[in-house]
Amino acid sequence: MIVYAVGELLRQWRKRRGLSQLDLAIAADVSARHVSLVETGKSTPSADMILRLAEQLHVPLRDRNHLLLAAGFAPRYTQRPLDDAALSGALSAVRRVLRAHEPYPALVFDRRWNILLTNRAVDPFFAYVAPDLLRPPVNLVRLGLDPRGLASLVVNLADVRAVFRSRISRQLAAAPDAALAALYEELLSPQPEEPTNDRLDADVVLPMILRVGDRELRLFSTITTFGTPTDITIEEIAVESYYPADAESAAYFTR
Repeated sequence: MIVYAVGELLRQWRKRRGLSQLDLAIAADVSARHVSLVETGKSTPSADMILRLAEQLHVPLRDRNHLLLAAGFAPRYTQRPLDDAALSGALSAVRRVLRAHEPYPALVFDRRWNILLTNRAVDPFFAYVAPDLLRPPVNLVRLGLDPRGLASLVVNLADVRAVFRSRISRQLAAAPDAALAALYEELLSPQPEEPTNDRLDADVVLPMILRVGDRELRLFSTITTFGTPTDITIEEIAVESYYPADAESAAYFTR
């Protein structure tokens, strides 16, 4: 395992964001010379300076802790279980969002797409899933693409796969994660024989089309995250809410 100094880690984040030293210096209101000295290890940054630069580089809280540790400082951000008493307010808000979205499906997943919570509208779809895929942690990507999962119901599976591939590619570009990269390689890595999916869809958003019995349900989704988290767990969760894309699909859920 390679252990990097804090200056090298900051340089890697700056390069990942496509910024020059001058770009970062202007954004953080420091001199470009100071950024250069920090990156080369000729100047030891304070904890506040590390966090100041990390803020401008949009470094996730988990990785800000890594930066602080690399510089010899204590981690600044906590990571509590979602059911910890300190997160009760946030958990209550998430559950309220899930309930309010019924009768339409909604779920909560973490940075590695493991499902943490669902509302009652999701439950009927689990009846189509092989029991071993429902053993925790239940992974949303695997659930959606495995033939023993929901893939057997998805009419436009190539479109759904392309959406997953795009979203996880952006995640990995924004912040590296070995487990997420392994998930991508397992389920989303393009195959040589796989056709490119470059069609233009007539819909405003690309729906997921599910065939349930003799019905086709067309759904699109939105993602909700916390705006100003200071806990790693809260920063890394997302609520995905599914909406009917036509009147027939809406009627299926509301009847």
